[in-house]
Amino acid sequence: MNRYAIAVVLSLCGAHAAFAADPATVQPDEATPVAVERPDWTLQVTPYMWAAGLDGNISPFQRAPTIHIEKSFSDVMEDLNFGGFVNIWGRYDRFVFSGDVMYINTTDSHGTGPLPALQIPGLGVPIPPGSNVDARVDTEQFTATFQGGYRILETPQFTLDALAGARFWYISNDVTVTASHPAIGTRFASHGESFGWVDPVIGARAFLNLTEKLSLQAQADIGGFGAGSEFTWSAQATINYIFTDRLSASLGYKVLDVDYDRDGYVFDARLSGPVLGMTYRF
Repeated sequence: MNRYAIAVVLSLCGAHAAFAADPATVQPDEATPVAVERPDWTLQVTPYMWAAGLDGNISPFQRAPTIHIEKSFSDVMEDLNFGGFVNIWGRYDRFVFSGDVMYINTTDSHGTGPLPALQIPGLGVPIPPGSNVDARVDTEQFTATFQGGYRILETPQFTLDALAGARFWYISNDVTVTASHPAIGTRFASHGESFGWVDPVIGARAFLNLTEKLSLQAQADIGGFGAGSEFTWSAQATINYIFTDRLSASLGYKVLDVDYDRDGYVFDARLSGPVLGMTYRF
């Protein structure tokens, strides 16, 4: 059962070395300390890789036992089918906007070996102690974070933005289970579940020019407050290098933490790891 649940957890988190996940994306802001008048509109798009590991507690389906999960980035990659992540950052005068969208699809198929007594939806009978269970888990996760805000401080070298918005979560699991035990014979079942929630978030984003080519960026937010999850936060810091007026690269570290426990679903996990991104400015 642990291997089966781990697969679900992994997928829920989207802990893939994928491209971006949440509003704290790896994109440098205005490329250089601009001495001339800048345009009113700025728009930049950043796909990036996130080599994230996973640590937390999760129930694989509604009212299932909560299981502790700990996976490295290499463990995560073994189950990945597809992952796509993108961040869009826009600014008009002092008004700013951030949109971050993540989709991930994973499959894990393992024989879990003898298990304690438990109930798996769709089998119709409790699984006796010592049963052998083979489980295949197909999971899709969609997460989108949208924030708007205002640039409260701006100099040629430094900018500071205040942000507020919401993070949307949607998770769908399809589980195929074969359980074997002398008392029940061999039982086969498929079961699908999905759930989601919305977290309000508030945050800030700071950008510091070091040279004409190098800059630092940091972004953080907190949210949840019991409206969706009990609490969620994220933080990221990157160093950015300018190739051209339109293209730059970023390297840094990112953490995303969430504690959700509602209606029999538990998702209390932390994703963390290095990020590497490319930004294109229009």
